Formats: sequence, C-alpha cells, structure tokens
Amino acid sequence: MKNILNRLFEHQSLSYIEAKEILTNIGLNQYKANEVAAFMTVYLMRNITIEELAGFRDALLELCIKIDLSEFETIDLCGTGGDGKDTFNISTLASFVVAGAGYKVAKHGNYGVSSGCGSSNVLEFYGFQFTNDENIIKRCISEANICFLHAPLFHPALKNVGPIRRELKVKTFFNILGPMVNPSSPQNQMVGVYNLEVARLYAYLYQQTNKQFSILHSLDGYDEISLTGNFKLISNQRDEILTPEFFGFNKLKAEDISGGFSIDSSAKIFRAVLNGEGTDAQTNTVLANSAMAIKTIRPSLSIENCLEQAKESIFSNKAFEKFEKLIEISKS
Repeated sequence: MKNILNRLFEHQSLSYIEAKEILTNIGLNQYKANEVAAFMTVYLMRNITIEELAGFRDALLELCIKIDLSEFETIDLCGTGGDGKDTFNISTLASFVVAGAGYKVAKHGNYGVSSGCGSSNVLEFYGFQFTNDENIIKRCISEANICFLHAPLFHPALKNVGPIRRELKVKTFFNILGPMVNPSSPQNQMVGVYNLEVARLYAYLYQQTNKQFSILHSLDGYDEISLTGNFKLISNQRDEILTPEFFGFNKLKAEDISGGFSIDSSAKIFRAVLNGEGTDAQTNTVLANSAMAIKTIRPSLSIENCLEQAKESIFSNKAFEKFEKLIEISKS
C-alpha cells in the first residue's frame, strides 16, 4: 500500500486492474486501518477516474453476496449521498411510491455516513428487520413490490471500512460506489449524484451496460431532483437540463426540503409524506423523483402519466400499504 499511496500523492492514477486488486485486498482486510483511511482521503482531493471506479465497482461485485431477482423487473432508486444538504429521505420515500404504483423495487441502502439519516436508519426506526435471506427477500418483493437490501449484509468484506468511514464523517469514493454495487443487479436504475463530474463517470459506465438508467444532479448541489432549481438528467434516451416546471411544479427553497438532521425528525417526515400528510414541498419533491423513476422503467410514458401514477400511489394510500407490508414481512 505504501507504494500505491506514494504514487497517488504524486497525482498518478490507478489502472483498472490495480484499482480492482486494491479494493479486493481492502475487502480481504489486507491493509491497516490507517492505510485504508489514507487511501480513501486521496479521492477527497482529486476526482476518481473511470478506470479506477470500474475497478472498484467490479471488485465489490465479485466480493458481495449476490441475490437473484432476475425473475422480477426491478429498479433501484439510490443516491450517492455526500451532497451535504441534509434533506429528508427522498429516494427511499420515492421507492415506496414506485412500489405502490405497481412496479418492483430492489432498494439498496445503508446507514447514514455523510448524512444524519440513511435509508437503513429510517427503516430500522420503524422496526424493519434486515436480512439477506433470499426467500424472505423474494416474498417481500412479491407481496410488497419492494425489498430492502441492507448493504452491510451483502458486502461483508467491507465490514472493516464502515468504522473508518464513520470516523472520517465525509463523503468518500464509497459514496460513489454504493448505487453501482446493488447485489441483485436490477435491470433499471435511477441514481442521484452530488456533482456533474460523477454524473459524467456514471453515464460512461452505465452506457456499457444493458440497464435502463437515469442519472440526476440538481445544479445547486443536490444528489436528487430537489425542485430548488434546474437539474441535469442523463438517461438512455436523453441528456439535458430540466426545470421544476418540467413536472408542473414551482421552484422551492432549500429550507422547504430540509429535515435529515436526525433519525427521529427524518422518520416523522417519512411517515407524514407516506400518509399523504407531508407539506406540498415535501410531497412534490417525492412525486418528481417517483415520476422520473417510473419513466426510467417505462420511457415511452409521458412525464404527466408517470406523475399521475405517483400521485395515485400516495393519495390512495398504496405507498403506505407497501411500507407496512414490508415491515410486517420482515418481522415474520
């Protein structure tokens, strides 16, 4: 590792093979914690390359516990985190809205590291029992239209990285990797990223796959559609900058969608939105992200049609029913 660190400190980059080998060795606990921390902080000071990201991704996918959900046409809605915005759990809420609209969701998530409350935190708050049992997971997706894949249970090789990330308390390249290493390899993916450079990397790598994908970045820094300004969309079909008016919504203020400061406050917002009792700003933000996810799965649909499906899911209580069903199955 010393030689690798010296090279990186001299602004050199890693080849795909080197990147894959190093992350494999990290997963196999071949390095000391301070070496891993030093390696991770390099990427706080410079951008990751396509070759490095591909190598890191493939190492994690080889090391993970895979789950076969190929019989379902699934989507994962996941953000990189690391935008420092402390919003409520928008992509997790959108996942339940999409499930309530009748689509299958394989949500990959974790505890918050660079944010106050991750998807795992809010689901655990409501009693969800994490599992990597394939039978239970398939029952979840069959009956609730959604399963939740708690990342530590599927990436045991990274158990030693978690404490280091929590101590650093800043975004690292593992934020970028998270959405790319869903152990079920969903056919559809909607991912929010925290800057345009990461969006470019994702676009290049996803174009090499057979996935239907949408990559999102709000130009004022959010890793999702925030409705606080214009956002970048890169998909199989388009690459453009859109406005909140694309959904028929007005522009929001940052404080309208804050709420990720603690698990308790995030969980209260989460339940209110699912119950159709969120503020207009909170609900519209979730609806926009949900509609874009539906359009990712069914690109031929108009955004108006996708938005109607999302509204029906929330206001007919279907999204909340899927949430309750998922919690119930996990406890059985």
